[in-house]
Amino acid sequence: MFYSLTIYLGIVAYSVIAYFIFTEWLFFFMSDKEMNPGQRFWSRIILFIATLVWPIIVPFAYLELLRFHKKYKKDIDLLISRTDEQI
Repeated sequence: MFYSLTIYLGIVAYSVIAYFIFTEWLFFFMSDKEMNPGQRFWSRIILFIATLVWPIIVPFAYLELLRFHKKYKKDIDLLISRTDEQI
């Protein structure tokens, strides 16, 4: 009973997160007006695959974001401080 409930909740959580990731990435791809039909075709395939394997892709994307922030921390802090001064 507990095992099947855990599996059910896992599937529901996976599906809900996959839906939100798919809709965000679909909006991102559809808003790009510079893609030709060939690029749109491959983008749809990549979108489908990425939606299925999001538990692998999202942590790597987050690590890349952290590396970027760490690399350009001084520049980011400078831009934030300038924005605060202008307000």
